[in-house]
Amino acid sequence: MLTLTFTPAMSPERANLQASRTSSPKEAKHHAERFEDIGSEADRYVEKSRAPNTRRAQRSDWKDFSSWCAKYARSPLPAAPDTVAYYLADRSQELKTSTLQRRLMSISDAHRTAGFDSPTKSAQVKLVWAGIRRDKGVAQNHKKPTLTKHIREMVEHLPQGLLGVRDRALLLLGFAGAMRRSELVGIDATDVALTDEGLVVTIRKSKTDQVQEGRTLGIPYGEHEGTCPVRAVLAWVDQAAILEGPLFRSVNKHGHVMGTRLSDRTVAEVVKRSLVAAGHTARGYAAHSLRAGLITQAAIAGASDRDIQDQSGHKSLLVMRRYIRDGSLFRQNVAAKVGL
Repeated sequence: MLTLTFTPAMSPERANLQASRTSSPKEAKHHAERFEDIGSEADRYVEKSRAPNTRRAQRSDWKDFSSWCAKYARSPLPAAPDTVAYYLADRSQELKTSTLQRRLMSISDAHRTAGFDSPTKSAQVKLVWAGIRRDKGVAQNHKKPTLTKHIREMVEHLPQGLLGVRDRALLLLGFAGAMRRSELVGIDATDVALTDEGLVVTIRKSKTDQVQEGRTLGIPYGEHEGTCPVRAVLAWVDQAAILEGPLFRSVNKHGHVMGTRLSDRTVAEVVKRSLVAAGHTARGYAAHSLRAGLITQAAIAGASDRDIQDQSGHKSLLVMRRYIRDGSLFRQNVAAKVGL
């Protein structure tokens, strides 16, 4: 992926020459070196402007587009509108509409970063893209939700030892907090506080809060000891002797707790592994199933949109209602009231 690099407006030699008119040679050299350091710091902030997952996706997208252009002897930067249009038409045979849309955004971002007009704004690209959307559709394949009944079965079939203790806390906290996988593994021990009502968890950074404004959410005690998220987290903290640093960590094959933070991919592995152990298929489930599960189950239970949104942290009520619609398919369904 193309990287924006800040370069000084003048060369170090010229900066030295200009500075020497008002300062000593030693000071001039210091200022020139400092100016380069400032440029490096600016580059670092540019890198921080995007989430790691976003940067990885953009690098992958740009690599694919560049390889395609090399294959057909086309320039990727700046790319002609017909190059992008042909690329979309060709790759639409293999890629999902959502992936193609991300590729378009990455191509556009690369051009803007390099100071070029984006070819994705051309009428030719827009028409091809509209045709692809109409032909292939834009519906997304959402992950299946793990409802309360699934969670109960999953925690009953966890492995013995510290690994099982950790996975219980991971599943129950992720479900009760309707957390994204990155939020769940990003929690530190000091982000969790015990109160009379349950746990207060501070989410310091999330997908929709990249500037780390943060938010807090409450995790109440569960009705049943075996599925209580508060007791599960406290048991993990106690048995793993975690006082600070990452809350959720790796457990090696000898049952020893490591100091490394879990990757977000591990959450998906735990969800799938637990479902299979409980006798279910893991197909269609992933880490997001915990988040979708709480939202869907809360909708089934009749919780208000606002209360669900407060727990899930959704910025958009429209996006969150997608889960609520899924949870309402059979609640107050008119077809059940006509005497069939």
